[in-house]
Amino acid sequence: MKRTEWLQETRKMRFEKAYEGCKSGRLTHVEAALLLGVCDRTFRRYMGKYDEGGLDALLDKRLTQASHRCAPVNEVMRLTEQYRSRYAGWNAKHFYTWYRSDGGTRSYTWVKNRLQDAGLIKRAKKRGSHRKRRERSPLPGMMIHQDGSTHEWVVNQKWDLIVTMDDATNEHYSMFFVAEEGTVSSFRGVQEVVEKRGLFSSFYSDRGSHYWHTPEAGGKVDKNNPTQFGQAMKRLGIEMIAAYSPQARGRSERMFRTHQERLPKEMALAGIIDMEAANQY
Repeated sequence: MKRTEWLQETRKMRFEKAYEGCKSGRLTHVEAALLLGVCDRTFRRYMGKYDEGGLDALLDKRLTQASHRCAPVNEVMRLTEQYRSRYAGWNAKHFYTWYRSDGGTRSYTWVKNRLQDAGLIKRAKKRGSHRKRRERSPLPGMMIHQDGSTHEWVVNQKWDLIVTMDDATNEHYSMFFVAEEGTVSSFRGVQEVVEKRGLFSSFYSDRGSHYWHTPEAGGKVDKNNPTQFGQAMKRLGIEMIAAYSPQARGRSERMFRTHQERLPKEMALAGIIDMEAANQY
């Protein structure tokens, strides 16, 4: 028995006791209402319904009548079959973007619930409290964040995905695959940003060797001994900022987690097997 049904049955049994006690004078309206866990106004309304139609008048019609807004069975079956045949393994949010682009009109919650009811998507565990995140830049263009992620983007092929994005909005200004992250890929990302958006104020990155010289592994970067990339940023008047903690790089980690979840599935669906086609996609 569902919780709502159990509560209704409990309320029915308690109401009869409260009603009899109120009619016999052993209980006041307020005391009878407390017995049911409602206010005295609600209890008086219950009494009026009971006098007119008995216990059946107190039943919650939502538990016994189907909603007129309920989706037809064939629509639900069509949705689940579409997921099984083409999008198996996709998470709910990713699938929903394709569902909407294909003309779907239902809400995200409706689609997610139908897939979960069919056992196609697992229900996520409740999230715990997260660590304090670094504050975003107040305006777009103030800080650019660049990072790379090594992953098997296409079956049996590992590449590096280089993303250069705005710290304030997460908008991706540059995004491409390379065989290996390094100085050339870093320059390419910055070049694409400058060509499209103009110069920016600061550049945020990890402590990779193409960004910084680090005398001691895991230690502080040597700002007085810039790399080739660092010299170029200095000439452009762009301040470089090094990340020193996992929390500081959490935004890019979450972004790459999303890309790793979605991009391989999308490119497999599009039949992409090489880097050139992947970059065009």
